[in-house]
Amino acid sequence: MITLLLDLLRILPFLFGGHRQLALENLALRQQLAAYKRTVPRPKLCTTDRLLWVGLARVWAGWRQALIIVSPDTVLRWQRRRFREYWTKLSARPTGGRPTVDTELKALITRMASANPLWGAPRIHGELMKLGFNVAERTVSRLMPRRRSPPSQAWRTFLDNHVRDLVALDFFTVPTAGLRVLFVLVVLAHHRRRVVHFNVTEHPTAHWTAQQIIDAFQDDSAPCYLLRDRDQIYGEHFRRRMKGMNIEEVVIARHSPWQNPFAERLIGSIRRECLNHVLVPGERHLRRVLVRYFAYYHRARTHLSLAKDAPEARPVELASAGRIVQLPEVGGLHHRYQRQAA
Repeated sequence: MITLLLDLLRILPFLFGGHRQLALENLALRQQLAAYKRTVPRPKLCTTDRLLWVGLARVWAGWRQALIIVSPDTVLRWQRRRFREYWTKLSARPTGGRPTVDTELKALITRMASANPLWGAPRIHGELMKLGFNVAERTVSRLMPRRRSPPSQAWRTFLDNHVRDLVALDFFTVPTAGLRVLFVLVVLAHHRRRVVHFNVTEHPTAHWTAQQIIDAFQDDSAPCYLLRDRDQIYGEHFRRRMKGMNIEEVVIARHSPWQNPFAERLIGSIRRECLNHVLVPGERHLRRVLVRYFAYYHRARTHLSLAKDAPEARPVELASAGRIVQLPEVGGLHHRYQRQAA
């Protein structure tokens, strides 16, 4: 009843405005639609109905007032869905694609490549053309089995071959409690992973670095190869000293610390196992801490690369040697375990 009264109020202007016939027809249609809505909870609309209302919404400003079966938001949703489906269809990948290659042809290409190792894709493609196969040369190249070239000597192979004659050196920095930065130079022998020499300074120079190598290798004990990075600290004076000691420098590539792996691993171990847990007041304290750590590193710490032995080989102690005792190392950061007689 309320709906009918609202419809009458809407058509009153038309009844007295010269459109009586149109107003009465509009009223009759609205009453029938209201009755239809009472009998059918949700009428089903087809694609044509949706397109009609989408089109009306674009050309008629008052389309919202004429809606009865659906809401304006529904029409706008239809429009958005239509827009999305249209552009999804345009941007979809083409469904054609290249034609599939016959299994027999694949097997023939593999057989030709295996029987003729000197043939490339152009040669095999030419043979296939003479046999009546219509296939592209790029397809032949893609279907040919990959041939591995003879492996060249890798960087790791060089390190393994010269493990007894190779020494690596590198710098790392340590901040102090007084906001200073100290530089630590470590010289590592690849064989048995021994730290041959280390020193600490606040102002490293090429002359100071060269002197450390001289102090590390006295009495004609210099190695054949010295592995280092491209730091500017290794200047002309350093290179002359190395040449005078008959040491061949092996310089790693730029931004490639992985080519100096043992020195980088050593520095990481020093940080993780020692310096990250110590507050360093100054240079003397840092030297004392590193001396203690390297003593533990050489005598007690086991290494995976040494079959879980220490750089200074540790004997296997049998149970008959006595009970197990715990000895503190590096100020109690680590411990060494050994057997002692009761």
